[in-house]
Amino acid sequence: MSSTSPASRRPRAALAMGADAAAAVLTPDSLAALAGVCDLAPLPAIGDFTTEPARAVLADTEVLVTGWGCPPIDADVLASAPALRAVVHTAGSVRGHVTDACWDRGVEVSSAAAANALPVAEYTLAMILLSGKRVLERAGAFRAGRVRDNWLAQPPEVGNYRRTVGILSASLIGRRVIELLRPYDLRVLLHDPYVSEAEAEALGVRPVTLAGLFEESDVVSVHTPLLPATTGLVSRELLCAMRSDAVLINTSRGAVVDQDALTDILRAGRIRAVLDVTDPDPLPVGHPLWDCENALITPHLAGSQGNELRRLADLAVGEVARWAAGDGFAHPVRRERLAFLA
Repeated sequence: MSSTSPASRRPRAALAMGADAAAAVLTPDSLAALAGVCDLAPLPAIGDFTTEPARAVLADTEVLVTGWGCPPIDADVLASAPALRAVVHTAGSVRGHVTDACWDRGVEVSSAAAANALPVAEYTLAMILLSGKRVLERAGAFRAGRVRDNWLAQPPEVGNYRRTVGILSASLIGRRVIELLRPYDLRVLLHDPYVSEAEAEALGVRPVTLAGLFEESDVVSVHTPLLPATTGLVSRELLCAMRSDAVLINTSRGAVVDQDALTDILRAGRIRAVLDVTDPDPLPVGHPLWDCENALITPHLAGSQGNELRRLADLAVGEVARWAAGDGFAHPVRRERLAFLA
């Protein structure tokens, strides 16, 4: 069945995700909006494709609206879902549940990765600006001493005027960070081997080598997806090349960074770090990173949380509506691009 056929005007749809994810992402208003553009199977969301009730729902489902906790959609599941033609994911990565069998059938896939990129980019912007003013360190000293420091005696490294920010990878999040940085008096560098000089110029950044990014930047923000080729990409050599008191921000995946090297360099007091992700995530209770006062470790909170989850649901509703109207997805996931996505 094509997405442009008359039956696709109100496709049969079902939810497939963990119960916690469904409760958090899909508010009553979101469910009502979704039901307004498709014939939605009754709740609860499917958390196990092997049950008889799940198989009954799958029998005539054309669109699966998935979320965190969705089981893999493999060949066996597809055999029970002969009408399935599209997957609309209410989160970022589809690697955990969209299998080769889906691509082989030609199932169209959409993801809310673009929506989830926004709060991560906002977190990154905030940390770039806060680290420039050394807000967290100075606030800690203020609390401890109860005496304000001499604002006229701050070293010239303090502040956000003409600092150099290095972006590692022009991913969805990396590009959004670049966009958010434009109003500020900052110089922005980019390393991404898949971005041409012309594209970098259009983004308003200067392309540099990987080594150059770490050598020249006051802040390096990591936005590289975790792939076999990027595991440990931020090596000891690169970290040692960073300027004294430079800042590493990682909102990608912990394993992109050589964490042992980072720990050693932080304990030596050479650089600072803002880590929303670690390896493992979370760190063991006794890990020495916890004791590094020059490291801010946050509990993987940069992505969508609280009211930001509504943005994911809104995007998914819009994607189902577009697909039902035969307009195709605004945020498609292509099989050939999967190797470059988080």
